[in-house]
Amino acid sequence: MSTAEVKIHVNGRPVTVVAADTDMSLAEFLHERLDLTGTKVCCGIGVCRACTVGVRSRHDALMEKTLACVTPVSAAANQYIYTVESLADGARLSPLQQTFLESFAFQCGYCTPGFLMAATAMLEHLKTYRMSADQLETEIDAWVGENLCRCTGYVKYREAIRKVAQMQMKRGA
Repeated sequence: MSTAEVKIHVNGRPVTVVAADTDMSLAEFLHERLDLTGTKVCCGIGVCRACTVGVRSRHDALMEKTLACVTPVSAAANQYIYTVESLADGARLSPLQQTFLESFAFQCGYCTPGFLMAATAMLEHLKTYRMSADQLETEIDAWVGENLCRCTGYVKYREAIRKVAQMQMKRGA
């Protein structure tokens, strides 16, 4: 058990984690202490990727993906954590969320937050690391290829991610 409190940022706000909570998984902390239940825990061992959250080492760093069910809060010290709740701007969905919805990308939706957060990190990287359209499938596979879904067969998820990535690449943003 850790004896020191930890400071993290969650969805843009600073959070002080008391020492007793630093050994909790990040997913458990988000659920139990911050009431952010969008991050899902399915397998509990990091295999399914439903628990994926975005993490930045600094607020201006590129987002990486992290498995919240197997990451202790102490490992997130001084990091910037982003959950699926951070994507929408009030009632306005992010372009990725809107495209998932319009594409009927999900059925039960349990794995959707993990796909959204992994794809959000990928899209952020695409803004910095330009690539050709023919490299896109490989990039999508690298970012969401390990995410598991028992309902959809992945086609709609990948189509939605591809659509947003292609729009972003076309805009050059």
